[in-house]
Amino acid sequence: MNSSIDTLINNTIDNNLKSIAEKVRQQERITDDEAILLFEKGSLAFVGFLANYIRELKHGNTTYFNRNFHIEPTNVCVFSCKFCSYSRLYAHKEEGWELSIDQMLDIVKTYDGKPITEVHIVGGVHPKMNMEYFIELMQKIKAHRPSLHVKAFTAVELDYMFRKAKLSTEEGMKRLHEAGLDSLPGGGAEIFSPEIREQIAADKVDATGWLRTHEVAHNLGMHSNATMLYGHIEKYKHRVDHMRRLRELQDKTGGFNTFIPLKFRNHDNGMSDVPESTITEDMRLYAIARIYLDNFPHLKAYWPMLGRENAQLSLAFGVNDIDGTIDDSTKIYSMAGSEEQTPAMTTEELVTLIKQVKRRPVERDTLYNVVKDFSEIDFANTTTNPLLN
Repeated sequence: MNSSIDTLINNTIDNNLKSIAEKVRQQERITDDEAILLFEKGSLAFVGFLANYIRELKHGNTTYFNRNFHIEPTNVCVFSCKFCSYSRLYAHKEEGWELSIDQMLDIVKTYDGKPITEVHIVGGVHPKMNMEYFIELMQKIKAHRPSLHVKAFTAVELDYMFRKAKLSTEEGMKRLHEAGLDSLPGGGAEIFSPEIREQIAADKVDATGWLRTHEVAHNLGMHSNATMLYGHIEKYKHRVDHMRRLRELQDKTGGFNTFIPLKFRNHDNGMSDVPESTITEDMRLYAIARIYLDNFPHLKAYWPMLGRENAQLSLAFGVNDIDGTIDDSTKIYSMAGSEEQTPAMTTEELVTLIKQVKRRPVERDTLYNVVKDFSEIDFANTTTNPLLN
């Protein structure tokens, strides 16, 4: 591998790009200006090579997935983000759905006896679904299935929840953690830059609040993910600013598991006039994120948003995780105009997807502990069911 990167460096004419490649070889951190330079001048092949080099240094050919399912308590929301195709304003809640605690517990029970390791709970910000409501939900989930990892509530949901309960972030997070909240998803980050955030999501928690929520979770020993909504009205400098703030918090706490770029989709929302990014730009973003976020152990692509073939492609551009089975009828993707209108994939399909591009499929739990290595399993010829072992 070193000889290949040596060849890349020797064949790079631009001295600034050559310097960045040299930093990658030496496992040194690149600057904000260098990241912007990669966006402006780095070819797809160049950034892709460097990202894959880093990916293979960290993980070899291993590609992670998990067996999870989603619960969306409601799509009714008090906020009105311009990019959102999913939520329905509380004033028009008859257009949305609201699940009861019993209905959500029934969803959990449908997975009894199945080797699911995680439930992912996110939705709109509903004023009647307060902190006590979700504490009761998590307590009932844990009572029914204690080993199920509960990854739930974006920082946007949590900020509203804590303010409504008149609790500090520290007090609220501690209560939720004690009730069964194991980790946080990365949603709600959007773009941190105030000049962009004010235009697309002015009424939700700001960057400082989002980062503070995750820092408090990390200080309690919880892990979390981080996202970035890209491909709309932001500039390269806004992407780098967003990632810099994440990198700085990760330096401080080490609590982030993975970074997840989320592609803006323009279907049926207040930004339908904004064209979507191309697949080339998507892959460049993944690659540069892998190069820049040197202290993030994992880079994840959500296959429902990209589509299966593009998710496979991302594995050559720094990505080492393609999320999970998402084995349900989640609407948050399809309503946004994702490539997958019914986003569910069996474990066998996920394993095959990864093997087709010569990567090693490994099932993980939420915290990236290895559950099962599927690299040597042949589903067609096995006499026992590998999915139950």
